[in-house]
Amino acid sequence: MKTQDRPLDEDDLAMADFAEVADWTKVAGPDTDDTGPAVVTALVNRVMNSTGWTPWPLEPGEKIDDVSASWGFTTRRGTTMVVFNGLAFSDCRNSGWSAYQIGPDDIAEAEDGLDTHWPDHLALARKHWGEPDYIGDDSSETFIDEWAPGAGVDRRHLAVWVRPGAQIHLFSNKPTRDPLTPAVGVNYAVYID
Repeated sequence: MKTQDRPLDEDDLAMADFAEVADWTKVAGPDTDDTGPAVVTALVNRVMNSTGWTPWPLEPGEKIDDVSASWGFTTRRGTTMVVFNGLAFSDCRNSGWSAYQIGPDDIAEAEDGLDTHWPDHLALARKHWGEPDYIGDDSSETFIDEWAPGAGVDRRHLAVWVRPGAQIHLFSNKPTRDPLTPAVGVNYAVYID
């Protein structure tokens, strides 16, 4: 197993960006499987108008693909955000702890790494989002369904903040031997209603 352990600077900025969105209902789009230029254009307009984030520009001659359902944005802090009609997440590749190339004998070490680094991520999330509406981990026998049916599936830790039109989830992946989990880390995403 290999690990990466970097400062949480990028996550600090991204969490601050998420905290500034007071009402996610203005970002939410239709809950459908529709894709294409009209869907993406509507998404871009909603996100720009409600967050002030700048959409990625199209290159000369570039067109939005018929199967596209998301778009990327840059915040005033320089964070890259990816937004779908029902989901937003930051692209912070150089922040925090992660383990990868996990082998079958590495599960306990991956769990220990998550348990060690979870408190720092949680403290940073509390700094920006306040106290969570829910916090739990897989040491509880009812964890999988404690927050909502299936919310704890594939999670080792989970904290949830409820916001108008959305829930922000901070979570760690649960490493498993079968099927073998190739990588784990602490992540967060906004699930838009």
